[in-house]
Amino acid sequence: WRTVKYEEVYLRAYDSVSEARASIAKYLAFYNQGRPHSSLDGRTPDEAYFGTQAMVMAA
Repeated sequence: WRTVKYEEVYLRAYDSVSEARASIAKYLAFYNQGRPHSSLDGRTPDEAYFGTQAMVMAA
């Protein structure tokens, strides 16, 4: 959760709980679908997870 706090929560001033939820949900979608991770060899978490799942199903 550290990354979410430092890259999203601490940088925003939310006017309501619903705005915070929507903004954090949008960030989490970006984090999982669009943000490459060095620990995943430059892949996104979705690419790492679903790529692995596709390989398992093909085997």
